[in-house]
Amino acid sequence: MNATAFYFESSMTQESTEIARGLRRRDPDLLDRLIEQYQHRLLRYLVYLTGRRELAEDLFQETWIRVLERGHQFNDKYAFSTWLFSVARNLAIDYMRRKQPASLDGLMNGKDNDNNDAAPFDLPATGRPSAFDLTLQREQGEHIAAGMQHLPAEYREALMLRFQEGMSLEEIATLARVPLGTVKSRIYRGLSALEPWLKGAQL
Repeated sequence: MNATAFYFESSMTQESTEIARGLRRRDPDLLDRLIEQYQHRLLRYLVYLTGRRELAEDLFQETWIRVLERGHQFNDKYAFSTWLFSVARNLAIDYMRRKQPASLDGLMNGKDNDNNDAAPFDLPATGRPSAFDLTLQREQGEHIAAGMQHLPAEYREALMLRFQEGMSLEEIATLARVPLGTVKSRIYRGLSALEPWLKGAQL
């Protein structure tokens, strides 16, 4: 590990430790800072996960209440954002399990729609921005966002966490509680399903 990476990791660890201490104290100033820092990312995640803005806003509020109530459970070994999204994800699954039990099967049991998680592939590491990254920067982002709504929830989640939140595959696997291979599968299949919209956005 080089000096820059070590400093970054140490800084992240220190930040997580400070957040954990503040949450155990139920520090209201800390909570205000966390909401200000993460509110846009959290709401965007919930919108992509549920596909419904109104529901996402309700779950957004409930997530912060849960953070206040259960902040003592935060383990500072992980980034706060990973734990925050995990809290939000559990609330979304609980809600949608009651309302539409079939819609989140893939999210809950780690299986994709075609039951073929063990497909022999890996994601290319070219060192260059992916087509998804590039198209997100274009004005036609709305076109891609519309396409995302046609994907299964587990694919939307994986793509959003990987390419918009910049989470590692390992972090996504931890958050979603699925094997690393399942995360790769969801990203691969999600990109494949999104391809018609990606091509349309490049026109």
